Amino acid sequence: MAKGLGKGLGSLIKQQGEEISEVLVKECRPNPYQPRKEFTEEAIDELKQSILEHGILQPLIVRKSIKGYEIVVGERRFRAAKAADFDSVPALVRDLTDEQMMELALLENLQREDLTPVEEAMAYQSLMKELGVTQDQLAGRLGKSRSHIANLVRLLSLPSDIIKHMNQGTLTMGHGRALLGLKDKQELSSVADKIVKDQLNVRQVERLIADMNEQKAAKKKKETEKDIFIKAREETLKEQLGTGVTIHKGKRKGKIEIEFFNDEDLERILEWFETKEQDA
Repeated sequence: MAKGLGKGLGSLIKQQGEEISEVLVKECRPNPYQPRKEFTEEAIDELKQSILEHGILQPLIVRKSIKGYEIVVGERRFRAAKAADFDSVPALVRDLTDEQMMELALLENLQREDLTPVEEAMAYQSLMKELGVTQDQLAGRLGKSRSHIANLVRLLSLPSDIIKHMNQGTLTMGHGRALLGLKDKQELSSVADKIVKDQLNVRQVERLIADMNEQKAAKKKKETEKDIFIKAREETLKEQLGTGVTIHKGKRKGKIEIEFFNDEDLERILEWFETKEQDA
């Protein structure tokens, strides 16, 4: 099990003395909280051939429902068994809440590294919403760092066409993080298309975006040179908040501008300030 699981969650994977049951394939239905959205035909067919030869070596985890069983863990095995015309599959039947079902399904996929960055991000976002927890609390439950969860969730603020590319594997998480740094958001989709067409790696994309940001800045009226202290503070806040920060200092007063992409990104930034206030 992953380190740092939620209280009592580790026992959901295997309970001592628990017996494996045979449940009918026709009575099983996919997990409504399955974080994994992409199941390639090639992968299912490969697993199908394996279970035809060796059988299903690891039982599914299911929960009883009004109309049969809901699959908590093992949907790919279920799909392969169905494709192989199996009548039944071995399973551990559990009494789980919706929250436990969501969390367990996510953990199983994380351990097997089966999720795309987008699927993982969407699963984190759903868990935070359904469980009513913060990024810090979710990180503690799953044994992940808060920054890992925050960086992934930020990817969801990218345009839908870029998210689709990432889900299909034509763009990586590194590409997505680099694209978040582009100041002219209207250019995001065209830059993404260029990355895919020219097969640019992350380093090349970072240089491209840095050049584009410099060109955009050059078109603007040159601002009054800031002192070293203000620049240093800006860089510190940018690093801590993971987004653009600009400090404007006037003769009598000033202001701090913090960029955010959508409601979720705003919530992430506000949560950071709340955490700092609690630690003070």
